[in-house]
Order: sequence, then structure tokens, then C-alpha cells
Amino acid sequence: MNVLVDTSVWSLALRRPKAEGSAETGELIELIREGRVTMIGAIRQEVLSGIRVAEQYRKLRDRLRAFSDVHLDESDHEEAATCFNRCRAKGLQGSNTGFLMCAVSLRRDLAILTTDKDFTGFARVLGFELHDPR
Repeated sequence: MNVLVDTSVWSLALRRPKAEGSAETGELIELIREGRVTMIGAIRQEVLSGIRVAEQYRKLRDRLRAFSDVHLDESDHEEAATCFNRCRAKGLQGSNTGFLMCAVSLRRDLAILTTDKDFTGFARVLGFELHDPR
């Protein structure tokens, strides 16, 4: 199964100096080696946002270009709204990007690798698979 990697994991692996020993960073490296990493444009945008030094931005942008985006359509966004509504009805709140990830996971049969604990509740309500580091 391919894995949709959340911004939290990309940020940990690519932008934080103490990431080398984390389970999620190690898992990301293995998933890359196996060719199982997927991305959506909203995650790409989040990872690249806030980088002040142009050269650092270009280097990171170029690294991320190795991963093509899952192409989304209107049904993905409609499903994201449904995910939002279902979770909200259970008292769970999240970001639009988070619910878009949930929708893409459900519609494309992708697991999600994240450090964001909110996804545990989302998975319980929505029924998608979280990918745990091995």
C-alpha cells in the first residue's frame, strides 16, 4: 500500500536538525526507497511555506519534485467536506488540509504517515488506515 506522508513528517525530516533519530524519519526514508510515498499539492505548499532563504527554498522544492502529486478532482474536495462534517459531528476538529488528506486516503486506498495525533480520532471515525513506523 502506498503512503500519503503528512506535512508533520516532511517537516521533521527535512527542516529540523534533530530529526535523524525519529521513527517517522526512518520510516519516510524506507518508504522513499520502496517507492511508496505519495503527496498532494496542499502538503507540498505547507512544507515549502515559511522558508525565508531563497536558496533553501529552491533546494527543498527541488527535492520534493521527486514526488509527483496525486491529482485531485472535485470529488476529493467534496469527500473532504464530508469527512469534516462526520468528524465535527463526533466533536473532532481539524484543518482543511487534514480532511483533504483523509478524503484522498479513503478514495485512493492510501495509508497516512503522520505525527499529528488528531489523525487517530479521524481514522477511528472515518475508517482510513494510519501507517505506523516499522
